[in-house]
Amino acid sequence: MSEDLIAATITIADRSYRIKMHPKDEEVVRKTVKIINDKIIEFKTLFAGKDMQDYVSMALVWYATEQNGSPAADVERDNISDKLNLLEKMLDGQLQS
Repeated sequence: MSEDLIAATITIADRSYRIKMHPKDEEVVRKTVKIINDKIIEFKTLFAGKDMQDYVSMALVWYATEQNGSPAADVERDNISDKLNLLEKMLDGQLQS
């Protein structure tokens, strides 16, 4: 399957990385890299005097919580899903009686 992958070079915080990805993922990867780099620049402006590793770490934490939904929202979604499954089982049991 690796023959379906394309090679690309992405740059995050002035460092280049050679990666392989599926062609269908290229646009999303490039947009994600842009979002991350923009956020690094924002953090450099807000928190002068830190080193690049600090800005990359800040951007990583921001991206993980803001872009992909917060862990608290994931837990809440799981709780709702569990309750809906229980309700469905109750209804199925009631309808079979």
